[in-house]
Amino acid sequence: MSFNTGSDLRLTQLKEWLSSLSAEQVLPDSIRPASSDASFRRYFRVDAPDGATYIAMDAPPPQEDVQPFIHVAEVFGEAGVSVPKILEKDVERGFLLLSDLGTTTYLNQLNPDSAHKLYLDAIDALVLIQAQSKPGVLPEYDRALLHRELMLFPEWYVGKHLGITMSEKQTERLNKVFDALLANNLAQPQVYVHRDYHSRNLMVTERGNPGILDFQDAVYGPITYDLVSLLRDAYIQWDEEMVLDWAIRYWERARRAGLPVNPDIDAFYRDFEFMGLQRHLKVLGIFARLYHRDGKDGYLKDLPLVMEYTRKAAGRYHALAPLIVLLDEFEEKAPSAGYTF
Repeated sequence: MSFNTGSDLRLTQLKEWLSSLSAEQVLPDSIRPASSDASFRRYFRVDAPDGATYIAMDAPPPQEDVQPFIHVAEVFGEAGVSVPKILEKDVERGFLLLSDLGTTTYLNQLNPDSAHKLYLDAIDALVLIQAQSKPGVLPEYDRALLHRELMLFPEWYVGKHLGITMSEKQTERLNKVFDALLANNLAQPQVYVHRDYHSRNLMVTERGNPGILDFQDAVYGPITYDLVSLLRDAYIQWDEEMVLDWAIRYWERARRAGLPVNPDIDAFYRDFEFMGLQRHLKVLGIFARLYHRDGKDGYLKDLPLVMEYTRKAAGRYHALAPLIVLLDEFEEKAPSAGYTF
C-alpha cells in the first residue's frame, strides 16, 4: 500500500524516529496505515528486515498522551492477558513502537460458528483483568465522568444530530432517567474497566486469544461495563438468548474467580442492562459528535443498532420507561430525512 507522505509532517517525523532506533531494526519506508481510530491517534504497520512486522503509534501532543497507554499496557500485561509489548518509546513526541498482534479483529472473524469460542476467550481474559483490580491504580470512573458521558446524548445526538431543543419538562424527565442509571452504576462493585472492550479492539490470536487493543482510557469502575461493551456491541448484534447465555457464563466464571458480582443472577443482569443503557446513550452522543464535529460519517450507519439497544433496555424497567416516551417525542419532531432510529 503506498500513500503520499509529502505534506504529513508527523509521519515524516515518525519515519525519522524509526530510522534512529538502534535496539529494534525496522524499514521506515515500508510504513503503511494499520488501522483507523476515532481519536487523533494513528497506527502504522512497519516491516523489519527479518520479515517481522511492528506497529508504530503516532499520538500527537497536546491532543494525545502516550503515558496512559504505557501504564495500562503494564497493568493489563501483569494480569496475564495479551496486549502489545512496548519496544521503543518517545513520550515527549508521542511515538511508540509496539509488537504486532496481527490483522484479524474479532469483528472480521465473528460468525455463528466461531462466536461461542471467541466470546468465551474474551470473557476469560476479562475475568483475568478484573481479578487483578486494586483501587488507586487507574483513574476512577466516578459520578462526574459517568454523568459527563451521559450528557453527550442531549448535546450531540438530540441537539446537534436531531436538531431538537428539549423543553424544560423533557430535560427534567431525562435527568430522572440519568439519576436512576447513575445510582445503579455507582452502586456496582468496582474493578478495572477497559472502556472499549468490543469486536474492533479484540484481535484473534493463535496464543493468548484475544489480543487486546485501545485500552489507554481504562478506569476503575462498574463491574458490568466491559461485559456490556462486549455483548451489546455497536458493530455486531447477537440474539438475546445468546447474550444472556454468555452473560451467565461470565457471571459463573467471575464468581469462581472471587469477583464481587451480585450473587443473584437476576439482579446482576439488571446491573448489566442499566450499565448498558448508560453506555448506549454515551455512544449515540459520541457517534453524532464524530460526524458533526469531526466529519467522520462512518459511524452513522451504526446508530440504528445502538438505538435499538437503547429502546429495548429502557423498555424493560419502570424507572427507565420515561426515556421511551422522550424518544417517541424526538422521533415525531426530528426531520424525516437522514435520521433513523
